[in-house]
Amino acid sequence: MTQATATAATRQTRRLLELARSGASGAPVSIGLLVLIWVLGAATASLLSGPARYVDRHFAAGIGPFEDGRVWTSLTAGLWAPGLAGYLVATALVLLVAAPIEHRIGSGRFAVAAASTQVLGTLLGIGVAALVKLVDEGWGFRLHIGAAVGPTTWIVGVAMVASSRMDTLWRRRTRVGLLALLITLALFGGHLEDIIRLAAAVVGLVLGPWIVGRSARGARLAGTRREGRVLVAIVVAAGALGPALAALSPNAVGPLAVLRELFRGVPWTPDEVRAICAGASNSEECRRGLLGLRLGGVGPTLLSLMPSIFLLVLADGLRRGRRFAWIAAVVVHSILLALSVANYVVRFIESVGEESLFYGLDSPNLYRTITPFLTPLAILVVLLLTRRFFDVAAPKGTYRRLWTILLAVAAGLGVVYVLGGLLVRKGFDRDPGLAGLLADYPQRLIPPVYLQWLDPRLLPDSAATTVLFEWTGVVFWVVACVATLATFLKPAYGAETEDTERARKLLCASGGSPLSWMTTWRGNKYWFSPDGTSYVAYRVIAGVALTTGDPVGPPDRLRVNVTDFAEFASGSGWIPCFYSVTGELREVTDSMGWSGIQVAEETVLRLDDLAFTGKKFQDVRTAVNRAKKDGISAEWISFPDAPLSITDQITAISEEWVADKGMPEMGFTLGGLEEIDDPQVRCLVAVDAERTVHGVTSWMPVYRDGRVVGWTLDFMRRRSEGFRPAMEFLIASAAMLLKEEGAEFVSLSGAPLAKVVSPEAAADTEEDLERSTLSTVLDRLLDVLGKTLEPVYGFRSLLAFKSKFQPEYVPMHMTFADPAALPSIGNAIGRAYLPEVSIGQGVRLVRTMIGGNRT
Repeated sequence: MTQATATAATRQTRRLLELARSGASGAPVSIGLLVLIWVLGAATASLLSGPARYVDRHFAAGIGPFEDGRVWTSLTAGLWAPGLAGYLVATALVLLVAAPIEHRIGSGRFAVAAASTQVLGTLLGIGVAALVKLVDEGWGFRLHIGAAVGPTTWIVGVAMVASSRMDTLWRRRTRVGLLALLITLALFGGHLEDIIRLAAAVVGLVLGPWIVGRSARGARLAGTRREGRVLVAIVVAAGALGPALAALSPNAVGPLAVLRELFRGVPWTPDEVRAICAGASNSEECRRGLLGLRLGGVGPTLLSLMPSIFLLVLADGLRRGRRFAWIAAVVVHSILLALSVANYVVRFIESVGEESLFYGLDSPNLYRTITPFLTPLAILVVLLLTRRFFDVAAPKGTYRRLWTILLAVAAGLGVVYVLGGLLVRKGFDRDPGLAGLLADYPQRLIPPVYLQWLDPRLLPDSAATTVLFEWTGVVFWVVACVATLATFLKPAYGAETEDTERARKLLCASGGSPLSWMTTWRGNKYWFSPDGTSYVAYRVIAGVALTTGDPVGPPDRLRVNVTDFAEFASGSGWIPCFYSVTGELREVTDSMGWSGIQVAEETVLRLDDLAFTGKKFQDVRTAVNRAKKDGISAEWISFPDAPLSITDQITAISEEWVADKGMPEMGFTLGGLEEIDDPQVRCLVAVDAERTVHGVTSWMPVYRDGRVVGWTLDFMRRRSEGFRPAMEFLIASAAMLLKEEGAEFVSLSGAPLAKVVSPEAAADTEEDLERSTLSTVLDRLLDVLGKTLEPVYGFRSLLAFKSKFQPEYVPMHMTFADPAALPSIGNAIGRAYLPEVSIGQGVRLVRTMIGGNRT
């Protein structure tokens, strides 16, 4: 594990160095500004300790300089940095951010973006700072006397300007990540430079389309669940970093910097505090002394930061879509909100006229008390609005083991604390006794910032008791964070994880149809046959038990499994419907008196004698030859194990594709990024010499008698501005590579709501018109729906594309027992494919369909 970690770190370091080198090679403005910054810093003796007094007075931006007429400071403030750390950070940001952006958008546009965001951002920031005094006199005063320097202003500005031309994925991430970080810095740090940086980002956001234009695909907001999870995780992480920033910044002055007081101690010993309290136990000096002793020191500071660290762990779980992470994040932010509201109640309702020490405010007022609970409230709203993104469950028993571990650790630490405290009880400021230690132990596990309403029972006065008193809770929270993170690393294939594992084992041992791997996807539930040899994957939607393909199991038990599952569904009050099934299953259901219609067309390539020769494969050969000429090759990868440089490109390509549609990805029998993130699914990517991914396809295994005999195409995405015939090249390459491996066939999967219609079948006869049953009506309705959805999802175009490979066409069917239930079945199918269409997306869908069918 250590070697793998070192290898990964080395690889990422090489990537960063290469990024810096390639960016610097074509970025004269960025590199020139960087050199100028270092030269001016050295010439004015500002490198080590920040701008000299002369520089601060004549070249730093601020309200004072503007009142004195030094308007040029809005530009010159970006040419110095606040100390050596600032110069080093600026250097890294120029090489890794500014220079690559200049290389991408051009030096002229970069210069305009840097100058405009630096000047206008500074002016806007100073204007905001001048207005702050109206709502917070203390913060406004500090902003009024403050001075700001730093190249991070124009670096942030050009990053936001450049985001207007970025692909959908990075446009979202850049804007959400930067704004979340800058808002956090402004609220917690609160210095003038923090306000100006945020203002420069806003200016860059507004000017971006004017300077560099918009992305060719526009500002689409539709995205995948995967990307939604990432954005929510960024927001939660930013909120978690705020209190840590306040704690670690001794000079923070922002409206949320009041939290800094939570971590400050006092320069008194326990004996001195007890002496003060002996004379006046209710005096403010006594109370501040007790509070300071509880909060002071490394251990209490770390313990007070642990909720923030735990939230960062939960942010990783949110990124992975874990249900537990969402529940825990909601609970944590609800607690933080409740504590903030309680602080407000104590300060302004229950304790009117009394001096409260909660949050250590020197000058409490309504505004400064309300502000701290705005952050957890906002994040809580975001979490509640995005609940549908987080449906990934860990394997059964995971959290039972987690709670067992936490209880065992809490009990063990309790024994250590009590027994250890008895052994060194003379090291406390008073003899606690067994009962005192037992009563005090629960408080050792609670971050001390949340104990300010309680007077401490005892205080440590020796090294041994200090370790017990201050570090017991830290150990517990560290174990809690590590154990919780471990639960997020456990693989989770579906909502019913244990059943999914069982289904996978049966599928690999016996086999199924080319689409059977879809039965292992998230969202499915499972019915297992009484003998345990077979299963049916299904989902219940609007009272319909809709299956994913055929039952999986021995072929000779197909009829029995169909009958048993139908009885199971009916007994549960559901309407059974087998969807995307083979002709073999339809023969079974037809013999049972069921109805059925064709819903898709599967395309299959037999590999034993496949050779892309002859005129009919001209397009395929052209794609392969062009790829060879352009230096593009096909490489197999496993998405979970692939380098970040590859998976990140695949994610960006997918997000761009979804944004083009303006609609969410379809699910059910159509896979996305979540479905390719599976160690048993193979991906074939088209990459060039610079490791740019031009296209990606995913291939699901097809088992028979315990071995893989074929592969099924699922995920298909290509870079919009990359190698155009990427799909033809990848499918042809996959077919030939899999043929060499001994596979019997590849399935190009089915195209929903599309099928090959022969001329004979296309002509309506009098007999067809007379036979206008509900089944026939639905068949025609699905045909109309397929034509209507074509402008949005292009299923028929996809089927036509696959015809280039001269495949064998295999009909796929839907069978059902009760034709009267067809309206419910149709509704269930629509909701299965598009379960999360919003009202706005529905309106866009209708407009696109109407517009597309008019053309």
